[in-house]
Amino acid sequence: MTMPHLPLAIAIMGPTASGKTAAALAIARVIPSEIISVDSALVYRGMDIGTAKPTAAERAAAPHHLIDILDPAESYSAMQFRTATLQLISEILARGKLPLLVGGTMLYFKALRDGLDTLPEADPDVRAALDADAALIGSPGMHARLALVDPVTAARLKPNDAQRIQRALEIHHLTGQPMSSLLAQAAPVELPFTLLPIGLEPSDRRVLHERIAKRFDAMLATDGPNLIDEVIALRGRGDLHPGLPSMRCVGYRQAWEYLDGQIDLATLREKGLAATRQLAKRQLTWLRAMPERHVIDCLDPQASALVLAQIEIARQQQISA
Repeated sequence: MTMPHLPLAIAIMGPTASGKTAAALAIARVIPSEIISVDSALVYRGMDIGTAKPTAAERAAAPHHLIDILDPAESYSAMQFRTATLQLISEILARGKLPLLVGGTMLYFKALRDGLDTLPEADPDVRAALDADAALIGSPGMHARLALVDPVTAARLKPNDAQRIQRALEIHHLTGQPMSSLLAQAAPVELPFTLLPIGLEPSDRRVLHERIAKRFDAMLATDGPNLIDEVIALRGRGDLHPGLPSMRCVGYRQAWEYLDGQIDLATLREKGLAATRQLAKRQLTWLRAMPERHVIDCLDPQASALVLAQIEIARQQQISA
C-alpha cells in the first residue's frame, strides 16, 4: 500500500534472467527515472560478462548507480548498500525523478526495507571454540545444542546449515540471549518514502531454466570475449583468490576451477548452470516471504507493460489521495 504523503520508490525484484533490466528501461522511457542496482556482483569493476552487467547502451539510456564501484579485491556489505541507497533515493527524488531499485540480491532489499540488526559482531575466539566443537560433534550436533538455547532459530535452520548455526550459538554465548529474542525486540523501520515492491516471477520454472541456460551459454560463447577470458584477466592480476566474495560469484568460481584444471569445460557449464538455478530458487524463496509484493509473470510478453501499469496505479493513488 502506498502512503500518499511520502514520495514513491519502486523495487523491481526477481530471480536471475527474469528480465528486470528490460522492465526498468521500459519504465525509464516513459517516466523520468534513475536505476539503483541491487546486485552484489554488479558492484565489481572488470566483472561484466559473468554478471550480465547492463551494456553501455543500456546504461546510457538511464542513469545507473552502484555499478562498477568496487575493485574485485574488496568486499561490500548490506550496511554499505543500505547507507548508499538511502542517500541515492533522496538525491533522485530531489531531482524530480523516480528511483528504480532493480536486482536480485534479496538480502539488500530486506536490509533496506527492514533495517539492519544490532547483533554483536563476530568474536574470533568464540568462533574458534565453536569450530573446535563442530569438528567433534558435527553440524547436526551443533544444531541440537542450538535447539536447547534457541529453539525458535533452530526450528528454521537445517541441521547442515553450519554457518548460521554457528552464528546463532555465537550470539547466545556473547549476549546470554537467544538470537530470535534479540531480533524480535528490533524496532520497526520507517522509511522516508513508499517502497512499491514488484516481483518478476516465472509461471513456469522450466522456461526460466531455459533462459538461464541460454544466457550462460552466451557467456561461454567463443565468438568474442567470454567468461573464461574475463576470469583469465582477473587471475592475471595476481592479487585475487577463490575465497573472495567477488570470485565466489556464480560462474566465476566454476571458471576458476576450470582454469585450475580441476574440471573440464562441460563440467564448468554443468556446475555453472546448477549453481545459477539454485540461486534462482533461493531468490524465489526470498520473494515468497514478501506477501506485500505485486507479482507479475516474467514470462508474459507484456511483463514490462504490466510493471509500468502497476506503477501508474500507485502514482495515481498518491495523486488522488
